[in-house]
This record gives sequence, C-alpha cells and structure tokens, in this order.
Amino acid sequence: MTNRACLLIFTLLLLGSTTNAFAQQPVSSAVETLTLEQAINLALNDNRQLKNSDIEVKKYGDRIAATRTLKLPSFKVDVQASQLLTPLNFTFDKGTFGTFEATGPIPNEDTTISTARKPTLIVIGQVTQPLSQLYRINLNLKQLNVGREIAEQQSRAQKQTIVNQVKRAYYAVLQTQSALLAIEESLKLYEELERVTTDYVAQQVALKSENLDVKTRYAKAEYDALNLRNTLATQKEQLNHLMGRDIRAEFTLNAVPEATSFENNLAAARTRAIEQRPEVQEGRLKIKQAELDRRIKKSEFIPDVGLGLTYISPLNLNSIVPKTIATFGVTFSWEIFDWGKKRRELDEKSRIIEQATNGLADVESQVLMDVNNRHRQLQQTRQSLRIALLSQDTAREQLRVVSHKYRVQMALLKDVLEVQTRLADANNQYQQALLAYWSAKADFEKAIGEDK
Repeated sequence: MTNRACLLIFTLLLLGSTTNAFAQQPVSSAVETLTLEQAINLALNDNRQLKNSDIEVKKYGDRIAATRTLKLPSFKVDVQASQLLTPLNFTFDKGTFGTFEATGPIPNEDTTISTARKPTLIVIGQVTQPLSQLYRINLNLKQLNVGREIAEQQSRAQKQTIVNQVKRAYYAVLQTQSALLAIEESLKLYEELERVTTDYVAQQVALKSENLDVKTRYAKAEYDALNLRNTLATQKEQLNHLMGRDIRAEFTLNAVPEATSFENNLAAARTRAIEQRPEVQEGRLKIKQAELDRRIKKSEFIPDVGLGLTYISPLNLNSIVPKTIATFGVTFSWEIFDWGKKRRELDEKSRIIEQATNGLADVESQVLMDVNNRHRQLQQTRQSLRIALLSQDTAREQLRVVSHKYRVQMALLKDVLEVQTRLADANNQYQQALLAYWSAKADFEKAIGEDK
C-alpha cells in the first residue's frame, strides 16, 4: 500500500503540472514585457533600414529645392588672368579718322599702337534669366515629385516588410517559448519518475531496464531543452535587431491571443490589395514618371530663349581698348539639325512607357496570386488549428478517464503517463497551430497592403 500511495501522490502531482504546462513562467519585474504592438512601434521608429528609406525620401526634397532654383536668374563671373605671348598691335591707316582742311588726314600717316607683353586680366560677368526653359524645368520638377512619391511607396513597402518580419519573429519566439515550457514540464516529470523508479528498482518491484529507459528519456529531454534555449536566444536577438535596439536587451512576450474570424471575402481582399499594395502604386507612378520623361525629351525641340546681361572689363591693356563693355538682350540657342538624334531618343522614351505599362500589369497579376496563396494558407492554418483544438480536448478527456481508472486500480501508472504525455503534446501542438495561424494572418495582411 505504501508504494501504491506514492504512485497515487505522484500521479496527482503530474495531473496538477499538466494544467499549468502552458502557463507563463513568473518573470522578474526588471525584465521588460513586450507586446506585439510595442514591438511593431519600436521597429517603425528605430529600425535602421526604415531610417535609411525615410532619408531617401528626404533626399528628393533636396533635389526638388535645388531644381527649383533653376527658374531664377543665374549669376556667373569668369576671370581670366593671362600673359601676352606677343605684343598686341592696333594699326590705324592714314586718314582713318577723316581728313580735315585745318589738319589734313588724321592720322597723317599709318600709325601702329602696341601693348607690350605683360600680364592682363579680363573679367566677364553674366546674368541670364531663362524663359522658354521654364517649361522644361517645371516638367523636371513634376518628375522629381513623382520620384519622391515612388520613394515613399518603396519606404512604405519596406515598412510593411519590417512589420511582417517583426510579427513572424514575435510569433517564432512564442512558439519556441511554448515548446520550451512543454520540455521543462517533461523534465519535471522525468525527474520525479526517475526518482520513483530508482526506489522501485531498489525494492525489486521494477526492472533496471525501466529505470534506464527513464534516464534516457530524461537526457533526451535535457538535450531538446538546450537546443530550444539556444534557438530562443537567437530569435530574441533577431527581434531586437528588427526593433533597432541592443540585441542583448532582455524581454519577455505576452501570450498570443486566441484566433479570431479571418477574412472570408476573397474578392474584397483582392480589391483592397490592388488599391493598397505599394508595389501597384509604384507601378502606376513609374508610368507617370516615364510619360513626364518623354515630355521632357520632347521639350528639347523648343529653342532655348532667355534674357541676358553681359559685362566685360579688360584690365592692364592699352588705353585704346575700352575699359568696360556692357550688353543686354535676348539669348537664343537652337540646335537646328542633329541627324535624327532627338527623334530616336523620343522613340526610346515611348518604349519605356510601354515597358512600365507591362510592368504594372505584371505586378497586379503577382499581387493577386500572392493574395490568393496567402488566403489559402490562412484557411489551412485555421483548419489545422481546429484539429489541434479537438486533439487537445480529446487528450484532456482521455486523461480524465484514465486517471479515474487508476484511482480504482483499473489502469497502470504507465497508462497515465502515456496519456499525460499525449496531452502535453496536444497542448504544445495547439500552441504551435495557433501561432502558425497568426503568422499566416500576418502574411495575409501584408498581401492586402495593410501597414500594421
């Protein structure tokens, strides 16, 4: 009766541990408890890749501001300091300035005025205001604005990818924690079982092989627990990296919520994906960008017309040379004949528009396939979760029945242990199925273009 009483107490201990197998371990108040929403917000604020994508958008603001200055007058000064290699000679023929009765011809003979070889300085100042070029500059500004919108969509796609990675990393940590809790409960079971079987071997009521079998199982469970702890440490480092903080930061996670109703309206999901996915928005913007690029190329057929003020001041030359020369007028520049170069470049831009249009159609097709695939996976994980829940209920009922039989001496201890092990496995499988469902739901949300 003493051995039977010990077995009964041991079984009750096992039944008590089963009910707590998947409860969260108590955590020190010093360790941060991280919710999924907090993890996502940390990643959106501190992830280094997202910071770089935001910087890329800001760079377009700098380019737009720089291009806008082209609409304003430009000021240019050219200074040439040089050394005359040969004398600068000015020859005036006899009577160049006229012939007068009082003086006769001026000059009265051929005259040459020379400037010795010496350093000279020529200062040329120009102020130009573009006129016809304003049309092309405005087109360039529109193109840069479209480029900024493309960068914003790329940044948005990057954010969606990071959010999805954070969700999957978060769920992966929870999966590993769930498996580790199950292994740790098994370790308690095997530890107590080893103690009991060791006593039974000493009392010659159990075989030595049974004790060795328990020890083997215990060692295997210890090995599995070590692997899971190492995996958990790696996964936490990856999650910290995604959140843009020190990978050594310690934290614990909140339990994942139970599954909720999932998206059944596939047609509505496809429509939302076409409207929201940044890849689709980027494809449409690329078409607009290509059209603007073609208009910019076409504007090159327009002559460059502007206003110009020019000031020239030669220094250290002969006094006969004017000290200042100033002009103001209209500048005109036009390449009359280019052997068809512009026309061929314009044809190339038209083909780029065609490529962008085909690219958009291809992206939309890929998006729809992605939504369909993610929706199927979500359905499968939902069904798998239902099966795991039924298995959990079945194992719990079997344990209740076999425990009652054991109390009335109609079942053996090993039967109770086997059923308890099945329940522990069913509990772990349910947790795994639940977390797999949430991972599939995260992928589906990304597929339809949800930002968080």
